[in-house]
Amino acid sequence: MSPPSTSKHSESAVARLCGSGTSGFLELMIFHPIDTIAKRLMSNQTRLFGGGQSFRVGLANTNNVIFKDAAHAAFLKKYASLFPGLGFAAGYKIMQRVYKFGGQPFVNEFINRHYKTSFNAVYGERTGKTMMHATAGSLVGIGEIALLPLDVLKIKRQTNPESFRGRGAFKIVTDEGMGLYRGALWTAARNAPGSFALFGGSAFVKEWIFHIEDYNKATFFQNFCASIGGSVASITVAAPLDVVKTRIQNRNFDSPEGGVSIIRKMVRNEGLSSFFKGLLPKILVVGPKLVFSFTVAQQLIPLFHNYFEEIGLTHLGNTKKSH
Repeated sequence: MSPPSTSKHSESAVARLCGSGTSGFLELMIFHPIDTIAKRLMSNQTRLFGGGQSFRVGLANTNNVIFKDAAHAAFLKKYASLFPGLGFAAGYKIMQRVYKFGGQPFVNEFINRHYKTSFNAVYGERTGKTMMHATAGSLVGIGEIALLPLDVLKIKRQTNPESFRGRGAFKIVTDEGMGLYRGALWTAARNAPGSFALFGGSAFVKEWIFHIEDYNKATFFQNFCASIGGSVASITVAAPLDVVKTRIQNRNFDSPEGGVSIIRKMVRNEGLSSFFKGLLPKILVVGPKLVFSFTVAQQLIPLFHNYFEEIGLTHLGNTKKSH
């Protein structure tokens, strides 16, 4: 069933905070080990299968890449090895989801108020609505680089724990300073089209497949399908730059390497297909993570809003509803 929507207002800020924050927390608890596997596969620069190696050797190589020092340990220790950097992941993931899923509606409302006529004139009313959602997502995605230090620390703990050399997080922040923003331009270049495709793809499914006028009234199934469309589009579009971004960030702090240099080496040593390393695992296992959190956020935000309206928490400060 769709969440009841008797409110004449757009969702409140507190509802967006609670809905997106809850989705980020649940995503972290369920999918962090899967994210670690994908990051380690993307960071690997050696051939795992082929090259005259037997399939058994390829499996052994994959096992070593995924589990590192715990490759030959018992199952529980292997599983525990997939949780490095959980503290960084918690801070980053929850803040990221609150910022992205909770922030995009605010940007979309701003575009609706000031630029709706321009979008409709260029794209038409229905396509213009989709493009406004996509553009708002892209702008929010670019601004996500503010959270980059947490993402860098998370990725390094997942893929290159040796780079910490016994230093704590605060010591690393003090020592590295702005170096934690290394790869910011590549991150923005990845996030802009990726977030455009995520929110645009979701809006496209709701608008053109389900013909929903008020997206907040979408049922769970409709939100789920819209999230699949947006997530697959986002992951595919962002894949090449995501690989470059990950390799920039997983380098040792004392031996950084620029994106152009990494791209040259990838083309020379690994071929063009290297830009899509980890794409299938990401679609199969990271894709569901994004689908899950995006669906949960889209479903919970209206539910939280309606509940807060009922208890009188959000009567003040709301704006008129815009789609």
